[in-house]
Amino acid sequence: MARLLSLNVGLPKDVSWHDRTVHTGIFKQPVDGPLMVRRLNIDGDGQGDLGGHGGENRAVLVYQRESYEHWRSELGRTFDHGQFGENFTVEGLADTDVHIGDRFRIGESEFEVTQPRVTCYRVGMRLDEPRMPSLMVAHGRPGFYLRVITEGEVKAGDEIVRTAVGRHRMSVAAIDALLYLPDRDPEQLRKAVDIPALSLGWQGSFHDLLTPAEPEPVGWEGFRPLRVEAVTQESPSIRSFRLAGDGPRPEAGQYLTVRTPAGVRSYSISSDSYRISVKRDGVVSTWLHEHLKAGDTLDVAAPRGDFTLHPGDEPVILLSAGVGVTPVLAMLHALKGTGREVFWLHTTRSADYAFAAEVRELNPTHELVHYSDNGRLTRASLADLPANASAYLCGPNAFMDDMHEALIERGLDPARIHSELFGARTAINPGLVGTETVAPHQPVPAGTGPKITFARSGLTVAWRDDESLLDLAEACDVPTRWSCRTGVCHTCVTPVLSGTVINRPDPLEPPAPGSALICCARPETDLVLDL
Repeated sequence: MARLLSLNVGLPKDVSWHDRTVHTGIFKQPVDGPLMVRRLNIDGDGQGDLGGHGGENRAVLVYQRESYEHWRSELGRTFDHGQFGENFTVEGLADTDVHIGDRFRIGESEFEVTQPRVTCYRVGMRLDEPRMPSLMVAHGRPGFYLRVITEGEVKAGDEIVRTAVGRHRMSVAAIDALLYLPDRDPEQLRKAVDIPALSLGWQGSFHDLLTPAEPEPVGWEGFRPLRVEAVTQESPSIRSFRLAGDGPRPEAGQYLTVRTPAGVRSYSISSDSYRISVKRDGVVSTWLHEHLKAGDTLDVAAPRGDFTLHPGDEPVILLSAGVGVTPVLAMLHALKGTGREVFWLHTTRSADYAFAAEVRELNPTHELVHYSDNGRLTRASLADLPANASAYLCGPNAFMDDMHEALIERGLDPARIHSELFGARTAINPGLVGTETVAPHQPVPAGTGPKITFARSGLTVAWRDDESLLDLAEACDVPTRWSCRTGVCHTCVTPVLSGTVINRPDPLEPPAPGSALICCARPETDLVLDL
């Protein structure tokens, strides 16, 4: 007979972790007496990161006594109930025996199983075992979440009665392995997306696996020298360099990464050929302006990037500020002759207006150029834009945030608003609070190993024998993206522009060729990362 052994709750609090602060609700303690279970929570319980935890489909987390015993044997440690962050410590209900969509009555309440636990880094933090997210998946013991069907009181000792069985009888362990482990069975994926009780996030992930995106074609590995065919001064601060590219035709909106004696940087392609247009505003751009001339060669990595023009027949809005014009100018080239209605909106200083003649020749359906000498581009300028359009934005972060909000207010579908950031991508560091934005810098202490270049951040450092490339990037305040930190979730996947890595430990599923999971990767050679 299955039963509830321990009822555990805890409110979010700030916890010190690796010289940072994490706001988390993973610290749960057993409580005596009955508690009321409500649609979003148990009384006295809460979650710190509502983006990854909590909500209607993740109201209650369950873990099993049998899994506690398994980890006690595997790790040689004892654990207290609630230490895995669960609300219900139960006897029975193994992850291999419970199905997504199963319903259970516990005390006065009824629950439905919605998804396996998402094993983020915080369970490793709580148990002082960083490998835990990966181990829980590899051993098939993730635990699972419940949705509250009927609110009511529950208490330790309550019997657990199964009242319904989920469609297709796909177990929690099977669903977890289907998402995180390789060699997936397409038939099982089709069954998974047909389970109505499965949470929408997991359904979306399985839909993506059923219809995988075409892998981004890579024209060549690493860097190759390309000849400079022409140099054109577009404005007082912007200069274009047309390169003799014999690789694949770049997609409109992609970028090239260039390697110079002054460093490595990425620049958007600004036409339908291998042309980059560079604003003089840094060490690498200054070197390009002062030293690169027609007939020279430049080391260039193959075109990359997913800020690209989507096919369709709806109107297109191309909205840019300053040198952010470059990727959308390439899109304007691609749209010429397609018959699509194009709205061209660009804001710039009047003294630095580039590509005016080129834009006129490409002849967008509607054109608005706003000179920032007269103030910022206002939302009123977007009032006549069609709500059924797709929009592509590039410029400073504040500009794009403001325009993104304005386009949504105008009625555009957020899924049709695409943006390209200057420089490094926005960080994804779930649960961290009180962080300050610091410009990327050399680590302290410095290393003596292979050279690691963070191309988007314009920084080259020496390897220090850190635990991983992720740890080195964080020591340099390079913006990073991660969640599990053990090679499970693939949030940290990063294109490798040049060089090779080794993994320690091996991820549960390797990333696509030409990329690395920086949370478990270390350099084997000098590296250039798109980070």
